Amino acid sequence: MLNQADITTTIKTIPWFLELHPESIERLASIANVCSFSTGDIIFNEGEQHPILYILLEGKVLLESFVPGHGVLPIFIAESLDVIGWSSLTPVVRQKTSTARVLESTRALSFSAEPLMELCESDCELGFVIMRRLANIVATRYLNHKLHLLELISAQDG
Repeated sequence: MLNQADITTTIKTIPWFLELHPESIERLASIANVCSFSTGDIIFNEGEQHPILYILLEGKVLLESFVPGHGVLPIFIAESLDVIGWSSLTPVVRQKTSTARVLESTRALSFSAEPLMELCESDCELGFVIMRRLANIVATRYLNHKLHLLELISAQDG
């Protein structure tokens, strides 16, 4: 288990947080935890409310989604420094948009959504950085998911 100083050092190495002031990093470290998952573990399931955001430190996690008529399809393989569980920070849709299945032993930095959102609201610089990064993740994952669905439709028509 990492102590607070180790968590602070880890956060300083994550590109997401490079532009933050040291005080913001300390506040972020105060609400962060490090967790581990074994191969085959399900971190969260599609449709459930799981109030944690994860930044992978090592390992691989498959994000998969159920598509009617096609079953469960892979969406994305998250690796080191990828973020999963972002929907816990969206104010309207807190349900997970996919299932996260561990492919390789994984360690992750975890943040409970409620204290992270409170921190974002009280520290505008931190909140802006996190929400800007989160918007990029959501847009990228949406585009990838849309492309997968278009491939399915095109395969059916051809």
